[in-house]
Amino acid sequence: MARGSAADSFTARLRKAVHRARIALRKSGVDYFRGDGSDWIALAGLLLTIPAFTWGTVVMPVWVSPAALVLPIVAGGLLLRPANLLGLYAAAAAALIVESVVLGPYTEGPARVTPGTVLVVAACGFFGLLIAQFRARVGVPWRRGGTMLFDLRERIRIQSALPRLPKGWHREMALRPAGGQSFSGDFVVAARTNGGRTLEVVLTDVSGKGMDAASRALLLSGAFGGLLGSLPPHGFLPAANGYLLRQDWDEGFATSIHLVLDLDSGDYELLSAGHLPALQLSAGSGRWEEKSAEGPLLGVYDPAQFDPVKGSLRPGDVLMLFTDGLVEASGRDISEGIDRLTGEADRYVASGFEGAAWHLIEAVAKDVNDDRALLLLCREA
Repeated sequence: MARGSAADSFTARLRKAVHRARIALRKSGVDYFRGDGSDWIALAGLLLTIPAFTWGTVVMPVWVSPAALVLPIVAGGLLLRPANLLGLYAAAAAALIVESVVLGPYTEGPARVTPGTVLVVAACGFFGLLIAQFRARVGVPWRRGGTMLFDLRERIRIQSALPRLPKGWHREMALRPAGGQSFSGDFVVAARTNGGRTLEVVLTDVSGKGMDAASRALLLSGAFGGLLGSLPPHGFLPAANGYLLRQDWDEGFATSIHLVLDLDSGDYELLSAGHLPALQLSAGSGRWEEKSAEGPLLGVYDPAQFDPVKGSLRPGDVLMLFTDGLVEASGRDISEGIDRLTGEADRYVASGFEGAAWHLIEAVAKDVNDDRALLLLCREA
């Protein structure tokens, strides 16, 4: 009986030890790929590959070239910190020396260590070290860089989402960055305020385009999202202008248009900071009308005055906000671009504007190398 109890106790302890080891290994792996853990596992694995490649080169030099040592060196540039990377390079240099001694001079036959092989391995090591030093300076491991960019893109997308509107209203939003990239200098922030009876939307075009403007757009979208609804409507653009001035960026200006819409009556105010006018389609006349408010660019000077323009959306009316990427082109006046945009929008009057925003960008500015954003608000008949 005692022997059985001892055996069961030993088995239980062994099972617990294996379980703890598995959890520790899993945690170490998760921390490593998140960029929080040590890179000793990767270093140990890469160091083991070097004698394996060396043995293969000595035994089968035709199949395993001496230049195969660039594989662990390239992997080390992506995985290791600069200090550990130098240790890997020392092991690779020792492997090249061993291969040269065992295989003999390169003049005596093929598949030997040649000066060209040494140069290729050294060049790969040099560029790997540059990459590792850049990662160490930025503080973001390669295995987290893509995740971080994906997270930033999703945050911008979520911040640009429009809130649900009550029955009788329809909204469309489409955003396309320059050059097919995932990041844009155009963004939207929106909120329902005043107990949900008012819709406030701010469409902003940051100077620059694509990745060059994306970091500033992300910062401003977060700041503007915090200001929106926290201030009276007429206080938003002055506060946004002051915030942009305090950043003291070399290329720090932006244009914005701020819509304040009463969802019960359809009455609205537009305030603009150097932005293109909005366009309103009147269901009664079937014609588009420009709604242009006055105000300077954001981030240029302070104090700045922003004068609103008022209007009203009746049943069947449509209001369109957009950035300059849709209507500006070299050698063409902006009015021509606006005429083309409204002409394409007329195609959707009879069928409704469901899904129209994306198709309008496709129709009027598909291959434009600029950020493009389009917002449609429709009051259903």
